[in-house]
Amino acid sequence: MPELRTFFKKIGGLPVLALVLLAVYPFAPVLDWGLEAATGQALHIDRQLVNIFIFSLLALALNLQVGQAGLLQLGIAAFFAIGAFTTGVLTVEKYPFQIGFWGAMLIAPLFGAMGGFLLGAPTLRLRGDYLAIVTLGFGEVMRIVLLNLENITDGPRGLNPVPAPWLPTLVRESLSPAGDASIGVLRAMYFLALIVLAATVVCLSLLEKSRIGRAFVALREDELAASCMGIEPARIKLAAFTGGAALAGLAGCFYATNLTTTAEPNTYDFNYSIMVLCCLIIGGLGSLRGALLGAGLLLGFDNVISPLLTRLLQTALGGESTHVMASFSNWRWIVFGTALVVMMRLRPEGLWPSSRVAEELHETQEDAS
Repeated sequence: MPELRTFFKKIGGLPVLALVLLAVYPFAPVLDWGLEAATGQALHIDRQLVNIFIFSLLALALNLQVGQAGLLQLGIAAFFAIGAFTTGVLTVEKYPFQIGFWGAMLIAPLFGAMGGFLLGAPTLRLRGDYLAIVTLGFGEVMRIVLLNLENITDGPRGLNPVPAPWLPTLVRESLSPAGDASIGVLRAMYFLALIVLAATVVCLSLLEKSRIGRAFVALREDELAASCMGIEPARIKLAAFTGGAALAGLAGCFYATNLTTTAEPNTYDFNYSIMVLCCLIIGGLGSLRGALLGAGLLLGFDNVISPLLTRLLQTALGGESTHVMASFSNWRWIVFGTALVVMMRLRPEGLWPSSRVAEELHETQEDAS
């Protein structure tokens, strides 16, 4: 495919190098060894990377809706929850389905897409803040519904245990050093999440260059002009909203499988939606590479840097873990919020924006000056 060759030529060697390094890291966790030597404990970054891959997939889902199609969506956590609880219902022993991870990985995105279609069809005529309010409300309603459907979701306990993916014996043994099944399951989730994330990036990059991808951008820039050019705004909006919801459902499937539980419904609150939106703002709205960078920075800060700084603080304070300043989590959001405000002031297009957005913002700033 010419489009595929153009894509790999455009991304250059840096993303490919990053993919290779991530692929070999579980077998040679150099960073873990260095941190263990410095702090006396390993952070097991490969486990944190699985979580980062999953939230990167969720950031790509929101980027399809917000960054590319221009739909202000504040309820992505609802579709994340739909994917997670669909996986739980289809795999746990409580229910007769028990189709396993591979079947759930196919069905969870379908339920996410169904939820996106049912919400989007009657509401996508709304624009801007009104659509944001509707999606925010849907996220809160979905959380309460899942919490109250205790006969199905087990309420605040969540559904568990969600089984690990089935793998052929040869693959399972090759991923399990010295027969350690727990490490084999971790590595299986690591590589599955990495492969799905890489495939999603390639597919979304090809989508950007397709007719419907160009229609997304035209609709985001000027809906009236796009409709005058023959684009049907309602149909294109619904396609973007449904596609993003399906990707969020897929991310929810991986999240529940990685945790071995759906977690309680309150986990999927408004904070998750805002956190993913912050990933896009940091990296750059409408940019696939920006969404990945933003998710890596924000989730890396939350899952890797914050625990590391907490341990260093506890060591510096002589192991006084009860001291209020000994836990970086008590004031990490001050640091993150300050960095976010500074970045929005100095670089509103994000750290790695799409070329189109960067040119538009710089032209606007030059005109204003």
